[in-house]
Amino acid sequence: MALLTELPPEIIHNVLRFVDPPDLALVARICRVFHYSVKGNPTVFRDVYLAHYDAPASVDDVDWERALKDVVRLQVVCSRQGADKKKDELSFVYETVNQLLQRASSDGERAAPSATYGHSRNAEFLSQLFANPENQKVFLEQSFLYERAHFKLPQHASFADPPKAEHQQSAKLHCLYGVPLLHSTRSGHGYATRATSKMGPFACSKVYDLRQYTERTRWGPFMDDGSDRTDWEKVEAIMLCLGSNLDKLGLNKFPICRQFWSVPFAGVWPGSYMRLPMLGPDKANQEGDEELDDPYGITGTWLRVVCFLDYTDFFHFNFNPDGDMPSNVPRRAISYGEATRLILMKISVSAVEPPGPGDGQALPVVHFKGVSRSLDDNWDENANSDMRGTVRLTPEGEVRWTTWSLFNGQERWRSESVQVGGVRSAKGVLGNWFDKDYDPRGPAGPTAFWKISDQVSRGAERELMTDNHDGIDLPDGDYYPDEEVDDDEDGGEPEDEEDSEDGFGFGNIEDVEIEFVAGSAAEVAEIIARLQR
Repeated sequence: MALLTELPPEIIHNVLRFVDPPDLALVARICRVFHYSVKGNPTVFRDVYLAHYDAPASVDDVDWERALKDVVRLQVVCSRQGADKKKDELSFVYETVNQLLQRASSDGERAAPSATYGHSRNAEFLSQLFANPENQKVFLEQSFLYERAHFKLPQHASFADPPKAEHQQSAKLHCLYGVPLLHSTRSGHGYATRATSKMGPFACSKVYDLRQYTERTRWGPFMDDGSDRTDWEKVEAIMLCLGSNLDKLGLNKFPICRQFWSVPFAGVWPGSYMRLPMLGPDKANQEGDEELDDPYGITGTWLRVVCFLDYTDFFHFNFNPDGDMPSNVPRRAISYGEATRLILMKISVSAVEPPGPGDGQALPVVHFKGVSRSLDDNWDENANSDMRGTVRLTPEGEVRWTTWSLFNGQERWRSESVQVGGVRSAKGVLGNWFDKDYDPRGPAGPTAFWKISDQVSRGAERELMTDNHDGIDLPDGDYYPDEEVDDDEDGGEPEDEEDSEDGFGFGNIEDVEIEFVAGSAAEVAEIIARLQR
């Protein structure tokens, strides 16, 4: 029998393809034959990488040896025992996680029946690494907000100007992780733990602080220097604030929210959005209308969440004479009761124009229009409106969304947001809403929205918001393989498009609920009941 080392190089190469990435370096130390089979052989590194991780959309600029070694080092760093042995690796972890997500792909099966993104081996790998609470604490909880909650800072510590790189890196990692870490344990002296902080009040103190809303920040989640660079600590605070409210209302248990707020690294990479299977033709496209270019994947139905304070509380928080302090010192943590609204937006592209001199140049500026309707049958007048907006790239390449809410043709509210994960990311958009005239007295607050359907007309996909998938070839969810499903489903037929009052399929709120929310009529009723509590 021939020894392995005596086999032709092609066969040795095919054997090495199946080596676990951390073992490849050990294989190269076994003997001279294996050493020269691995050293300086980018094809081996490429094949081992592709055997375990996603194939990048573009492979022309990939250094396969560097890419594989970075992933192995990431595993080693995250497997170390003790925070002190890994805390200095934040910058490396940040760069490697970002690179893995930029190279992620979702060409495989759907991550879960109700998910709008596919299964990614890169995302699954990162989810396993960050399932370790110590890794969460060391890498995801190092922003100014968490340092403040952990009492690592003096009582009146000021914001760093500009923000510290490590604060921004940790905050962005947390946003990419995508699950708000609402409770953070502080380390004690001589003890494993000392106390647990609720992060919601600290996040709210940042989100509702009007001093954060300036001309230089565009009143959105951007740096206070006019550069339009994303301020990830603001985005993190928005995510925590909204996540805390959804958690209090118990809305995270519904698939339409759970897939975006409770699953780590869910669709946080460019191009991750995966349209749901069509159960029928989209009536909006049956008239032969010419479709405009939609590089950002705008056209469709989006679910939006908006939170706000009672204006009396908001005003007292911002203009209390006893609370006057320098603009670079954070206000106190607050636990005021917030209101939450779930809103459906149906939008479509209306115009496309070249990017301006202050925009990222890789993609055009796209305008859209549409309507929004509240899911709360209190019929909040501020939630039911016409809409218009723009989507563009920032100079650093992030996706910036600007929306206006129109009442009787007049603008009232505006929002500025960024899309977490990049162009066509399924994760969605996080940002700030405020008065369209930038009223220095407010109000203002957090908002998020994510795409749930490509359709803007009523009908074809409503069954996909239920747990009855008869006749639909969808795989079981990888993130929830043991989850039980309900077979309850509303069986109403969609109305004709001409019956719609607005052309976007909103005939009345009952139709909206049945069509697009996370389940049967009973499930919709429970969502609305929770919103009204």
